[in-house]
Amino acid sequence: MGWLRRLLGGGGGVELDPGRQQELLRDVRHSYGAHARIRFPEQVDAISRLLSDDDGLVVAAGIVCEAAEEAHADLQFQAQEVYRRTGRRLLVHRRNYRPLWKEAGPSLRWPLGALPSGLHPYAQVTAAATVVGGRAKRLDRVTDPQPFVVRLFEVLDLTTAGWEFGRVRVDTDSTTLVERLTHTAAQVLAAMDDPPRLPPAVREMMRRNHSIDVYDPAGPRVVGRINLGARLRETLLA
Repeated sequence: MGWLRRLLGGGGGVELDPGRQQELLRDVRHSYGAHARIRFPEQVDAISRLLSDDDGLVVAAGIVCEAAEEAHADLQFQAQEVYRRTGRRLLVHRRNYRPLWKEAGPSLRWPLGALPSGLHPYAQVTAAATVVGGRAKRLDRVTDPQPFVVRLFEVLDLTTAGWEFGRVRVDTDSTTLVERLTHTAAQVLAAMDDPPRLPPAVREMMRRNHSIDVYDPAGPRVVGRINLGARLRETLLA
C-alpha cells in the first residue's frame, strides 16, 4: 500500500480535485470518439494534452479500467445469450480471454468496439494509455497501480484476441492501441515495487514469432507489418 501512504502525505504534495476529474471525464467522453470529426490520431493527441496533470492522470487510469470492466460485463452477457440460445456454456475468465475467443470467436462480438460508456478503444482508451505511459513514475502518487496494470493487460488481451479470433481489423489505429498498451505496461511494471507476473495471455503471445499485415484504416491498402510476439518480448522483457 505504498501508493496510499504517498497519496495521504508521504511527500510530494499531491493535490487532487475530484470535481475537476469528473469534468475532464465528461469532456473526454462526450467530445471524442467515433462521432468526432477528426481522425483517431488527432483525438489521441488532443485528449493527451487535456489529461496532462495529476487529475488527468487519475482520469486516464480510470478510463482504461472502465473499458476493461465494461468489456468483461459485455462478454459475460454474450456468454449468457449463447447459453440461452444454444445450451452451450462459455467460460469467461478475465485473466485470460484467449480460450474463450478460440472456442467461440465467430459467435462473439468484440466488446471494446461498442462500450456502453461511449469510450472508444482507438480514441479515449489509446489516449489514456498514452497519458499513463508518459507519467508512469507518477502513477503510484495518485492511484493504486496494481489494479490498473491488471485491467490494462485485459484490454491488451481483448484487442489481440480480437485480431486473431474476432474479425477485428489489424489497422494502424488498432496497432497504435496495442503499442501504447504494451509500452505503458512496461513503464508501470518497471515503476512498481512488487510488480505482478505477466498474465497467461501475454506469455502465450510472446512465444509467437510471425508477422501480420497492418492496413490503412481508410481502405484496403497494406501499410506495414507487425510481429506481435517480438514486439512484446522487446518491450516487456527489456
